[in-house]
Amino acid sequence: MLEGLRDAFEKTFDRISGRGKLRPDDVHEAAREIRLALLGADVHFGVVKDFVDRISAEAVGQRVLESITPAQQFIKIVHDELVRVLGSEPIPFDFSCKPPLCCLMVGLQGSGKTTTAARFALRCKQDGRRPYLIPADVHRPAAVDQLKALAAQAGVDCWPTDAGERAEKVVKAALKNAEKIGYDTIIIDTAGRLHIDEAMMDEVRRIAKAAEPQRILYVADAMTGQDAVRSAKAFDEALPITGIVLTKLDGDARGGAALSIRAVTGKPIIFCGMGERLGDLEPFYPERMAGRILGRGDVVSLVEQVASKVEESEAADLGRAVLSSRFTMDDFISQMKMMKKLGPLEKIMGLMPGMGGLMKDMDPTRMERDIRCKEAIALSMTRQERANPRILNGSRRSRIAGGAGVDVSEVNRFLKEFSTMEQMMKHLSKGGIAKNLLKGLTSRAFS
Repeated sequence: MLEGLRDAFEKTFDRISGRGKLRPDDVHEAAREIRLALLGADVHFGVVKDFVDRISAEAVGQRVLESITPAQQFIKIVHDELVRVLGSEPIPFDFSCKPPLCCLMVGLQGSGKTTTAARFALRCKQDGRRPYLIPADVHRPAAVDQLKALAAQAGVDCWPTDAGERAEKVVKAALKNAEKIGYDTIIIDTAGRLHIDEAMMDEVRRIAKAAEPQRILYVADAMTGQDAVRSAKAFDEALPITGIVLTKLDGDARGGAALSIRAVTGKPIIFCGMGERLGDLEPFYPERMAGRILGRGDVVSLVEQVASKVEESEAADLGRAVLSSRFTMDDFISQMKMMKKLGPLEKIMGLMPGMGGLMKDMDPTRMERDIRCKEAIALSMTRQERANPRILNGSRRSRIAGGAGVDVSEVNRFLKEFSTMEQMMKHLSKGGIAKNLLKGLTSRAFS
């Protein structure tokens, strides 16, 4: 995510980090590099000018130039300004109203409205609400069927829209049914177009008039850059948008929409889509996003990922194994299973400080295949062999290779890597690192 922007920031920071003191010329040069990086990432020119002017004025101050750690002070200034541009504080979705709450999803075609509607319904269900989906995109082929399929996957109810009906008629009938049954959250998926046109806006206005929604979310494709900003402004002029959802943020190498849309429209980014799965709709946290853009990772989100997808007992067992300085093959298997639960390896590594930038030199698909291969090798061993890998002679290794469907050389490489991991875990157990990790997993994440 945001690889180009992150790499540009890291190069600038690396260059000034080698300076004992920063001169005004150094600050201006770094600001120029940041300006070019932001413009290259398709950030709105007005946002870029304001951003660079503010960090330059702050950095040239005595607090930075006379600091004993000027580079770190400069990085902090850039980080704080990024947080401000992204919205300063997270804005949660506001459910406070007399039920049922009606939420309208609007945006251009291909922005991800239908998927976002289903993802939002799933979040509502997980929060104890009773959501109801209304497919009002009667123009795009299979749009209704797509939302019905996603609703079934999420385990929420969906109105059976018939093809060819007028969108506002569909909405009126569905709302009447929803009120009768007693749903507390109604989510309406609307049609989009490749470009903003008056016919599209007229239909959205008619739907809004029929539904009288308390919330209107503009769904923007993060990869469209400034186009997402321009269309958001047009929608906001036609309808009172209450918030923004940025989709496909994990696939955006530029980041223009993420950095522009909040500043230009004045509307808060409430959610962001960060993956392919139905559950990959996350609340938007400006400070965490700033950390990812600057290559500082997002440890809080990583801990939350562990808390939501890994059983507390699994994390605690692995932590205790590390603390006891005895890391077995069974622990190694448990570790690999935990990694698979957390989702795509590229996404997880992007949350780790300093690891996101390494992904450009790695093949995530190959790495995930490698994890599956290691798991197959370990599971092809007997319980005795996993407990004591030192008994693995040539014939045993050949049998294991056959069971896992790999060459003996792969088994040998795996055993060498396990030995290295075992030594590393013993080293961690001697210091306070493992103890702090276990404490974080079992108290902070699962509290």
